[in-house]
Amino acid sequence: MATFPDNTSSSSSPLSSSSGTSKPYADPAGEDSFQSPASGSMNAGSSSGMGSSIGSGTDAPKMLDRVVQGAHATIDRLAETAAPHVQRLQEGMSSASDTLHNRAGQARETGDEWTETLRCAVRDNPLAAVATALAVGALIARLTADSR
Repeated sequence: MATFPDNTSSSSSPLSSSSGTSKPYADPAGEDSFQSPASGSMNAGSSSGMGSSIGSGTDAPKMLDRVVQGAHATIDRLAETAAPHVQRLQEGMSSASDTLHNRAGQARETGDEWTETLRCAVRDNPLAAVATALAVGALIARLTADSR
């Protein structure tokens, strides 16, 4: 006989007893049956009635276990298939990060070298530096004045 746990806290359910378990009774046809409040009885596993498309009550947990095991197997296969790709992606990202870090360091060093070279040129030739700055300023002023 199939039994189902009572999920309600009320003891007024026709399926519940004082111990919290359901009360199956034997159907004259030999199948496990449960009393239904709406129709009087519902035969689990019977070929007629509401339970015919679902199957017997004991098959549902087995079917759920098979579905869960199938899902776990599928997820495991996907994880095994994706793992090498994820590893390659991580290595590529690490390599790109290292390359970017190195290039940024090189750009910083180049900028520092140009700044130091410019400082030396200004110290060696201050009048030429001021004349160059005035010429660049005048050129920028003329370009912006013509565009108005």
